[in-house]
Amino acid sequence: MARGINQVMLMGRLTRDPETRTTPSGKTVTSFSLAVDRGTQDDQADFFDVTAWEKTGELVAQYLSKGRRCLVQGRLRQDSWDDKESGKKRSKVEVVAFDVTFLDGPNGDGGSAPSQSSDSGSNTKNKDVVIEDIDDKPIDLSEIPF
Repeated sequence: MARGINQVMLMGRLTRDPETRTTPSGKTVTSFSLAVDRGTQDDQADFFDVTAWEKTGELVAQYLSKGRRCLVQGRLRQDSWDDKESGKKRSKVEVVAFDVTFLDGPNGDGGSAPSQSSDSGSNTKNKDVVIEDIDDKPIDLSEIPF
């Protein structure tokens, strides 16, 4: 009999700063929420609660914040409980992340933060590297060292 598959991949922006806590057994767990655009004209989004454990969660808490983009790979987990106030059965589906890829730089610009000059009067410009000598010769595989 074939095993079931429970895998999810989401790319979106954090809707809040990650929150880290420690379980009674000493494991760290980080929770955050992700907004994923539907890609339609009406700018709708789906919102997902994400949990990342131990090292993955620690890195998320250290490097991500509200508004930053990331790619989350994980599995879905459903929890059920009885609401203490109303007595009704409640349930929630969340993503348990096993890999989180950071897609933005600290300023949300898709790269690293630009370096700031201590001299406020200096004018810095980005320098483009231009490669002028490109040939279309085939690559000799015997020259590759691995």
